[in-house]
Amino acid sequence: MEVMNFLNEVTSRYPEAISFGPGRPYEGLFEVERIGDYLDAYTRHLSEELGRTPDEIRTMLFQYGRTNGQIHDLVARVLRNDEGIEANPDALVVTVGCQEGMFITLRALFTGPSDVLLVSSPCYVGVTGAARLLDVETVHVPEGEDGADLELLRRTVAELRAAGKRPRAFYLVPDFSNPTGACLPLPARRRLLDLAEEEDLLLLEDNPYGFFTRTGTGLPTLKALDSRRRVIYLGSFAKTCFPGARVGYVVADQRVRAADGSHGLLADELSKIKGMVTVNTPAISQAVIGGMLLSHDFRLREANKPAADFYRNNLTVLLDCLDRLLPPERREAAGIHWNSPEGGFFLTLTLPVPADNALLEESASEHGVIWTPMSYFHPDRDGGGRHQMRLSLSCLTPEQVAEGARRLVDLLERSCL
Repeated sequence: MEVMNFLNEVTSRYPEAISFGPGRPYEGLFEVERIGDYLDAYTRHLSEELGRTPDEIRTMLFQYGRTNGQIHDLVARVLRNDEGIEANPDALVVTVGCQEGMFITLRALFTGPSDVLLVSSPCYVGVTGAARLLDVETVHVPEGEDGADLELLRRTVAELRAAGKRPRAFYLVPDFSNPTGACLPLPARRRLLDLAEEEDLLLLEDNPYGFFTRTGTGLPTLKALDSRRRVIYLGSFAKTCFPGARVGYVVADQRVRAADGSHGLLADELSKIKGMVTVNTPAISQAVIGGMLLSHDFRLREANKPAADFYRNNLTVLLDCLDRLLPPERREAAGIHWNSPEGGFFLTLTLPVPADNALLEESASEHGVIWTPMSYFHPDRDGGGRHQMRLSLSCLTPEQVAEGARRLVDLLERSCL
């Protein structure tokens, strides 16, 4: 919280600076007038397709609703069309954003002091923050250039078990991860699923960015490849629809034994916890998202093509500007390099000097450009990412991306070259 507060404070003090900090969607892609259209589409669906009466519809929109969610069957159809994931609607829990999905999943899975959550490092701070609030021990597994290092993951599992710990699950973002932009190759995905089976490990797959590829086609999700129910799938409509609805979901189709000895779905256990946290996900938010799914024939990948094109163009602009302003021989001599993600919102830039708060302050005040120190995303601030910055390109125009790159190179000229 301290480091994110520092970033927010810098942003507020330099409002004219171009910010590569936020990972939120570009607001120019949103159409306010469509919200009413989506709500109408959902109420028509309830009336005409499900045969609900006006009184029943009023109750569904205005009252507390089903804890697991009201649009679980619609979400299941989208997952089938867009991701090839065959999810029983009963195995879905509709949540208040993906963040609640993480929280209730961790609360359900981690029940003893020896239980350990493995996370990629660097890692999205939302999951490590939730783990900390729940007193769940986390152990980080450093990423390679292409995401999770599977051999290191296997060794870490063995070391934890030798120390009397119980590695319970591994959290990762296989597609264009936040913060690095790395993408796990298909062969590695298959090997990871085999490893999870061999080591009795669950995989918590978070997939906010899979639609936003430079090629237009993405890799299959871990859940789509999962034939042994090793993957708990964490989803959200924040990037593919809009964040303000705060609607996410969890696919938890694992069979578990409840406290009373009966067997059922993990989703049912998540629902019990959710009932004590948020009671239910707001019905109006679900109605708007449900209307969007209906309006786009349950194919959000196609509906997101304009957004994917926008982010793809921004990524191309940023990479082209950096390459032009810092030609290979010049940046290599200085020890500056960056990755070239195949999609998503983020890329990683590595410097020969610390990319710390002091450099960020100089960057904002003297050069008018803001970015995020990669050290913010390393669990327990373990010293990792000290020479790296995360650049997010999602909420800027192409013109702002180009100007931001120019300002960033001015900073590098002064501090590194």
